[in-house]
Amino acid sequence: MNFVMPTFLPALPEIFVLTMACAVLIADVYKSEKNPFITYHLSLVTLLGAAVLTVMMHDAEPVITFGGSFINDSMAALLKVFIYLVTAVVFLYSRDYLIQRGLFKGEFLILGLFAVLGMMVMVSAYNMVTVYLGLELMSLSLYAMVAMHRDSSVASEAAMKYFILGAVASGFLLYGMSLIYGATGQLGLTEIASYIKASSGHDLILVLGVSFVVVALAFKLGAVPFHMWIPDVYHGAPTPITLFIGSAPKIAALAMVLRLLSDGLGGLHGEWQGMLILLTVLSVTLGNVVAIAQKNIKRMLAYSTIAHVGFIFMGVLAGSPAGNAGAMFYIITYAIMALGGFGMILLLSRAGFEADNIEDFKGLAKRNPWFAFMMLIVMFSMAGVPPTVGFYAKLSVLSAVIDAGYVWVAAYAVLFSVVGAFYYLRVIKFMYFDDQDDNTPIESSPDVRAVMSANALAILLLGIFPGTLMGMCASAASVAH
Repeated sequence: MNFVMPTFLPALPEIFVLTMACAVLIADVYKSEKNPFITYHLSLVTLLGAAVLTVMMHDAEPVITFGGSFINDSMAALLKVFIYLVTAVVFLYSRDYLIQRGLFKGEFLILGLFAVLGMMVMVSAYNMVTVYLGLELMSLSLYAMVAMHRDSSVASEAAMKYFILGAVASGFLLYGMSLIYGATGQLGLTEIASYIKASSGHDLILVLGVSFVVVALAFKLGAVPFHMWIPDVYHGAPTPITLFIGSAPKIAALAMVLRLLSDGLGGLHGEWQGMLILLTVLSVTLGNVVAIAQKNIKRMLAYSTIAHVGFIFMGVLAGSPAGNAGAMFYIITYAIMALGGFGMILLLSRAGFEADNIEDFKGLAKRNPWFAFMMLIVMFSMAGVPPTVGFYAKLSVLSAVIDAGYVWVAAYAVLFSVVGAFYYLRVIKFMYFDDQDDNTPIESSPDVRAVMSANALAILLLGIFPGTLMGMCASAASVAH
């Protein structure tokens, strides 16, 4: 067999991030007291450089390299750029919070960069082994980040739960992949898709493998009944870590879903579609109903995430380019909304005080009318109220699932979306109609205030002018691999 040297250019952003993450690690060891923020600035430069390289390396036609295990296409470029953007905003929002608590260490930034590298590999993975490698690199970094606050028993408990349940999910994924490999004799997604297309009947072992893969994907995204880790991890982890886990990794997880189910197992659409319908119905039901009972806003947003995952699965189960585009649009805009929601918790928190109860938002409109308005936009968007982007995101996946013939699924989701609007409106009620318990002025850096304002206004503008982003998602979803 002749060895063919693969082209490294499509993976240049990954190589750059890996090199810079190692450089940041060394810089953190030798940083001086005169320049304590060298690792922070280098991390932001890394994300900016990766974004530039990703845009430069993007080609209209998909490029597959490394023996068919790595793909650089429009979907990869689009999702990677948003992963960089979201991560950069997470680093910015987290800086002041971590400094006040003595937690601003290089480990946070370095683990964040390695998690981003894992996400990049997941997004471009075109082989089951590559998918798993990217997932594990991201997951191991996130487990360590949750446990970073070693003096907190709650954070340590959250890290243990996350690690154990994440390991179970990885086991399901590996077992499912091994069954698929046993049935097809292939690891590459293209080869698996070709095998399924050529085979006349559906092998029972293959369908069983698909079932295990769907369970693992549901674990990673947090769909019911595999959601049990999300509320505890969101609540127990330090808020900056919760912000990170609740935003960028969700984009990578959707990419993994689309690569495995649409690209690799698209020929078995009839088998996995029913599973996704069940996950959708359970997620929008439990997520919206249980969120109503929460008094801690991080737990409320955790159950809100579960409900949003149900909507994202609606786009995927449609099994069409429009559905995949809607799911991509939804996950990108959800990440932006999560940045705004958790970012506001960070903004209101200060040394010795965590603004993680819904009642901590009482009277915010009197303390700071502008930030109350920003939070109002975020809550309206999560509830799906026009003209925010949350409304258009829901509309895009609902129209896709209706076109697929599942009107009852769409109607059910809309019903529980109305139920779920209650807990979002409750936060707005506390901000605007209740008297404030805390008169402490809100202190934050000018750059954090500026980005927070831009974050909320982006939610509004993307809802009024969704065409550009939706067009990019549709273009990425329509490219046949």
